[in-house]
Amino acid sequence: MTAAYEQLRDHDAVHIWRGRAPDTLAPDATDLLSDDEAAMVRRLPEPAAARYAAAHAAVRRVLSGYLGVPPREVVLGRRPCPRCAHPEHGRPRIDWPPTDLDFNLSRSGPHWLLAVVVGHQVGVDLEDDRSLDVEGASRFVMSASELTHILSAPGGPARTHAFFRCWTRKEAVVKAIGVGIVTDLSAVDVQPATDGPVLVAHAEPTGPDTWVVQDLPVTDGVFAALAREAGATGPVVFRHYDQELAEETRTREVLVP
Repeated sequence: MTAAYEQLRDHDAVHIWRGRAPDTLAPDATDLLSDDEAAMVRRLPEPAAARYAAAHAAVRRVLSGYLGVPPREVVLGRRPCPRCAHPEHGRPRIDWPPTDLDFNLSRSGPHWLLAVVVGHQVGVDLEDDRSLDVEGASRFVMSASELTHILSAPGGPARTHAFFRCWTRKEAVVKAIGVGIVTDLSAVDVQPATDGPVLVAHAEPTGPDTWVVQDLPVTDGVFAALAREAGATGPVVFRHYDQELAEETRTREVLVP
């Protein structure tokens, strides 16, 4: 494996890659994608198609840096669902090359986040500050204590912020587990009154039953959270994909006459 992989493993770290996708498809947008992903791009309208393609291509580029193989050779798949064992809607995984690297991607509008760890399950969620009926949505997905916290916040931005703190924390947990929103989200209490990190208990038939959950600092108007197995308490390191890709390109141009 590479030095980047060893850094993750040796420090029990989580790398959080942050990027912004373009609104128009590049000519080579689907070159790194699987057949299923390329088909999804063809079905989506702009700008959703461009954003999907760019984020999923970025995943392979980032993972290749840890795995030591070209991005086109990274093969991604899914683990069986922990509830029904269905092979098509469990957690994402790397099918090749063999590795204990784990990752999770979240997208919202042009923004995306990718969490990468070694030897642990991880989940990340990213949401933009879109307009919604906070009170109505909260009554469907929040626990009693979470609902009290949200409704006690002043109206407007403060209440929206309280909602998305809860929502991103919940989504990060269920994505780390691999069941998604088919679970009863009101049963996943994420303690929004506490700034965090917080311990969240939620068990499924397989995997850990306690998670460390924390908010992630991103840009204004965007909310994010990270969930990882309790006991995985190494540092969270932020990486800026667009900046690092630009630096890599400049270096390559200097080295190759």
